[in-house]
Amino acid sequence: MKIKLLVVGQTSMKFAEQGFNEFTSRIKHYSDFEFVVIVNPKNSGRLDSAELKNKEAENILAKIQPQDFVVLLDEKGAEFSSVEFSAFLQKRMNSGVKNLVFVVGGAFGFSEKMYERANSKLSLSKMTFSHQLIRLIFAEQLYRAFTILRNEKYHNE
Repeated sequence: MKIKLLVVGQTSMKFAEQGFNEFTSRIKHYSDFEFVVIVNPKNSGRLDSAELKNKEAENILAKIQPQDFVVLLDEKGAEFSSVEFSAFLQKRMNSGVKNLVFVVGGAFGFSEKMYERANSKLSLSKMTFSHQLIRLIFAEQLYRAFTILRNEKYHNE
């Protein structure tokens, strides 16, 4: 199974980028992993939030194939413990999903188009995080999930 993480916009937080790079290099020992940055739409500062979300959705959807299993990282999504998330990941692997695509939206979240396309929604916390930080948090949890599945010593319970 290939895992893809799509994120809207670059990060200006160097520490977050360094941490993200550390965890993605570890993830690649367990799975084919691809990271794709969706460029912010032109004149995004002049668009209202609904227009911006729709433009972002067009750019995101262009990177998703019809057979992909799409998970939005969204505050309205299901909340899992790390062990439960590893079980979610295992279930996708067992079901024959070829491409598991996680999506981090922009600062205003997702348009209705994205909710309609999504197969699932996942919340990493009840708290709100910067969309720049969430990529690091997600990468750490994805790495943790793989170590749980392999019964390695990273996760303590």
